[in-house]
Amino acid sequence: MQYTPKGSDPVFDSLEPVVKGLGMSLVDCSVSRQKGSIHIRLIVYKNTAIGVDDCSRVHHSVTPRLELAFPGQDLYIEVSSPGIDRVIKDASEFQYYIGRGIKCYRTDISDWSAGILISADTTHLILKRGDGEVKLNYDIIAKAKLDYSQEGEG
Repeated sequence: MQYTPKGSDPVFDSLEPVVKGLGMSLVDCSVSRQKGSIHIRLIVYKNTAIGVDDCSRVHHSVTPRLELAFPGQDLYIEVSSPGIDRVIKDASEFQYYIGRGIKCYRTDISDWSAGILISADTTHLILKRGDGEVKLNYDIIAKAKLDYSQEGEG
């Protein structure tokens, strides 16, 4: 799995402080052009449940910056939570999910390893499992996703 440091996307960099000011983290930001309009999809996260009101607050707060970034464009802005089984796209996302259940498909054993994420840095993560802790380097993780079924078991 690739680790891409945050800060390489100007739209993400512009919106991150706004979302952070609302008590949430901006996990993912994607921008695409579709049928003459610009679609912006934001994934936001906080340690407690994210509701419609949270997504609405983010939407209203980021809209002025997006209108400045894309002047005169028709914008479609979608804000959502990661969901209970989010597929983790980049290893830099792991930092947001410390204390949450994670499951990783490992290329070294061709199987899944699951547990509670207790730490993540630029090269590896550590999962707490019933039989102890396991360190996984990102280069052996083919894919990963949130796994709320692990919570309460670690």
